Amino acid sequence: MIYLRSATANDLDLLKHWDDQPHVISADPNDDWGWEVELDRSPDWREQLIAHIDDRPIGFVQIIDPVREDSNYWGDAAPDLRAIDIWIGEEQDLGKGYGTKIMHLAIARCFADPAVTAILIDPLTSNTRAHRFYQRLGFQFSEYRRFGDDDCSVYRLNRSDWQHQSAIASPLDAGS
Repeated sequence: MIYLRSATANDLDLLKHWDDQPHVISADPNDDWGWEVELDRSPDWREQLIAHIDDRPIGFVQIIDPVREDSNYWGDAAPDLRAIDIWIGEEQDLGKGYGTKIMHLAIARCFADPAVTAILIDPLTSNTRAHRFYQRLGFQFSEYRRFGDDDCSVYRLNRSDWQHQSAIASPLDAGS
């Protein structure tokens, strides 16, 4: 079973280790997460989560409110959005469906707030594998954008599209 829990200062060594993995660096080459400081902060506009399969940590998820986050990374974002960052920590855990399950949990967590209208993600433009992954989850390309030194492709999942996709993926049992 995959579940999410809040990241804590006890996760510092694990997160720093994951940050040094080649597949994580290639997907996020220019970010400094500042774990030593950020793991001790709990602003109400951000969740930093560790994904587990049973008792084993396998990935990281960050969910932010792009209007309220303090670095102004997203610039003049519209209200009632969320933005997600995700990665699988160890290369051996890639391609096993864990990312899909983690994203389903993160998306549901975002849309649990009825005010949230859409979710944004920003994979590198060169990361076509990530583009296909997000498209399978229902995200639609929105725009090309440069964030710092990174050329990114912004994707968006609207609540209405997610609700429609969820209804198709989980039809009601006609026999009940």
